[in-house]
Amino acid sequence: MASVRTVRRPAVTEERRERYPPIADHGLIGDLQTAALIAKDGTVDWYCCPRFDSPSVFASLIDHDRGGHFQIAPERAGYTVRQLYFPDSAVLITRFMSEEGVGEVVDFMPVERPETPTDRHLLVRVVRVVRGTMRFRLECAPRFDYGRAPHELQLSDGGAVFRSSGLQLTMHSATLLQRQDDDVRAEFSLRQGEVAGFALESGSGVAPRSIARDEVLGMFTGTIGHWKGWLHRSTYEGRWREAVQRSAMTLRLMTYAPTGALVAAPTAGLPELVGGERNWDYRFTWIRDASFSVYALLGLGYANEAAAFSTGSVIGWWSRLVRTPGRSRSCTGSTVEATCVRRSWNTSRAIVAHARCASATAPQISFSSTSTAR
Repeated sequence: MASVRTVRRPAVTEERRERYPPIADHGLIGDLQTAALIAKDGTVDWYCCPRFDSPSVFASLIDHDRGGHFQIAPERAGYTVRQLYFPDSAVLITRFMSEEGVGEVVDFMPVERPETPTDRHLLVRVVRVVRGTMRFRLECAPRFDYGRAPHELQLSDGGAVFRSSGLQLTMHSATLLQRQDDDVRAEFSLRQGEVAGFALESGSGVAPRSIARDEVLGMFTGTIGHWKGWLHRSTYEGRWREAVQRSAMTLRLMTYAPTGALVAAPTAGLPELVGGERNWDYRFTWIRDASFSVYALLGLGYANEAAAFSTGSVIGWWSRLVRTPGRSRSCTGSTVEATCVRRSWNTSRAIVAHARCASATAPQISFSSTSTAR
């Protein structure tokens, strides 16, 4: 995800958003309780809140017309776009380059006390121009409960509130928003060095307000610090450090920190083949697959993650389940509230047992440049 491959947009287009961009043309951000996917056209096209397995708020990834989206992109087409991560972090940068200037949309989710379950989450989007002048357009069109639940919109000088029967989202905005049915849009221009911040907040009930530049910078710095601190615990010293760290952060982003569970994927409904039947919900923990992921993290020195997975509520629940005659399930919800059936017993038990035994010595384990994968 978030490769630096460049994409050239046509000078004239009727559709501002790609209908179904390739999954490889997305970046992933998260706060260890939920996650969002951002396409290279600046669209948040997948976001479930407040947890990985919650109903979607934005899901144009699988339904362009009815799924909901949140896009910030240049008003004029004819730009080149690159997507990359800020070094050693899960802060995503979508860079738009045109003859008029160079602008960026910086996306991240602050990580605050991730082990404590909460309905409060922040999806922060920072727009800045690094050269010239650029005019942007913002569109925020949430579709609650997989597009099934209607919502009401309340506008104010500081932003907007989207209110449905099961969830309320507050959008803090640096610019005045305009109503478009029950959605919002805005157009604004930035010159070199100027910054505009936007944040979509759940679970707080606070009134919308304009976010000051210093507050945006504080959240940005704090998020960078969290990920750099986590990477600092890695014991890997091989030649593929950048690739290994990026892979480790991706696994970490798919971790539900309150239980230590790793979801198989943050998405749901994506078919294995277009038109095929295997469009399953992967926001569950496959014990076998998650065990391999934890084993990889353990080899990088992340003993705490291995211990949380091995002794946390997911494995504790699973251990009690396998001791119950006649019951054998190997897939569980990340919050241990739902189950599905899949065969993966022997491999899972062996790897989890190894993770438990090795967690005490994990800081001494490292991969050298001569290590081979098996």
